[in-house]
Order: sequence, then structure tokens, then C-alpha cells
Amino acid sequence: MKLLAIGDITGPRGIEHLKAKLWDFRRAESIDLVVANAENAGFIVGPRPAAVDEIFMAGVDFITSGNHIFQNYDLWHYLDESDRIIRPANYPAEAPGKGYSYAEMCGYRVLVISLLGRSFMEPDLDCPFRTVDRILSAEEGRFDFAMVDFHAEATAEKKALGYYLDGRASVVWGTHTHVPTADEAILPRGTAYISDVGMCGPQDGVLGLDRDIVIRRFLERIPLRQESAKGEVSAQGIIVELDSSSVKSIRRCEF
Repeated sequence: MKLLAIGDITGPRGIEHLKAKLWDFRRAESIDLVVANAENAGFIVGPRPAAVDEIFMAGVDFITSGNHIFQNYDLWHYLDESDRIIRPANYPAEAPGKGYSYAEMCGYRVLVISLLGRSFMEPDLDCPFRTVDRILSAEEGRFDFAMVDFHAEATAEKKALGYYLDGRASVVWGTHTHVPTADEAILPRGTAYISDVGMCGPQDGVLGLDRDIVIRRFLERIPLRQESAKGEVSAQGIIVELDSSSVKSIRRCEF
């Protein structure tokens, strides 16, 4: 069984890249389940429902998200109605959508959880550590594998959660920074972990954005309108191979 986890889809160019490349990549790598973070697919904000449909048709099975997901009001009803797109679980229960759901992979029941970090991000949210504890306890016996997308800024917070879930979740990967890290590993108790899987979008820029505009924003402190970066687009992520009892391997990938 193989999982492909793709980093933040950034803007329409990221979506178009998946539409052009993902199915061929799935077939070449024999991927069974694709999870992608799409909170930036609307370009700085969450995607519109039509874009979500495009992402699913491109070959993504399940969408996770992050701190921008509620900024597109058109998406709120989609979050309530779909089991294939989730918002971070540590938002209040009254928020639109759900923080975890289930996917099927090779006959196994896969619990997919989305969490949001608090360090340098959303300090008033519920603790992601205690939130995931509650979910795993409530869903105990109902899943074969648990997978967690931790959308967070601080590497220390991500690493801590990885070790905290070691042996309880099969895979823990980080998103949000759009820059892939080189610390992929199978932790001591068997959990596959990486601090950030990267992004799906234009690489010739700053986190998928036009670099000249970003530099001006830093220099001039003026909220200039962001634009997509130009140049080559690629999708970054990880491929994790599992069997019925353990994680066999984790490796970074780009296509």
C-alpha cells in the first residue's frame, strides 16, 4: 500500500499542474491513496468549491487544510457536506466542517486528521496534542491506519507532535511552510514522519508567490496585491509504503 501526501497546492497553477501530471505519477508509482493540502489553492485563501472538484478530478482522494480555509465563505457549505475535505480539528466544534474523516485504501480503513499549530500561528486554538488524543480515543478500534497533516509554522512543534504520536499514528507530516525538509524518517516506534512536505506550485518565487512583490512588501511594508510566481511548476510530497502491520518506507518525491 502506498500513500502520496502532497504539500500546499498554491493557486490555479498548482491545480493545473496536478490536472496535467498527477494521474500519470499515480500510475508510475502505484499510489493507492493521495492526500493533498489545499488551503492555498484559492491563492492565499481556501479554494472555491469548483476548484475542489477540479482537485478531486485531478487524482487527489482527500483534502486537508489549514489556517486560511475559512477565508473563502463559498467553501463553508462544502466543508459541511463533504467527507473528503477537512479543516483543522482543533478549531471549535461550531466551525464549519469536520477535523477528521475516513478514506479507504486497499480495503483498509484510514483515519485522516488535520491539525493546526499554535506556535507563531493560532495561539488561541485548542491544543493540537490534546485534540488528537481525543480523536484517537474516540475512534479507537475503527481504523487500521491513522494519518495526520500538521499545518504548523514551528519545526519544534511539528517534531514534538511527531514523537508524541510515534507508535499511535502511521504517518505524521507537516505542511504550511511550502519548503520541503530533509528529515523524513521512521521514528523509533514505527511512525513515518517529516516536518514539511513542501508545496505544489511555481518554484521560481517565494512560497509560490511573485518574488519581486514579496520583496517589496518586506521593504515597503505596504500590503501589495500578491500574484503567482512565474516559471516552472512542480508538486512536492512524500511517498509512504505500508503493509498490514507497519510502515516500510518514507521518501520525498517531486513531479
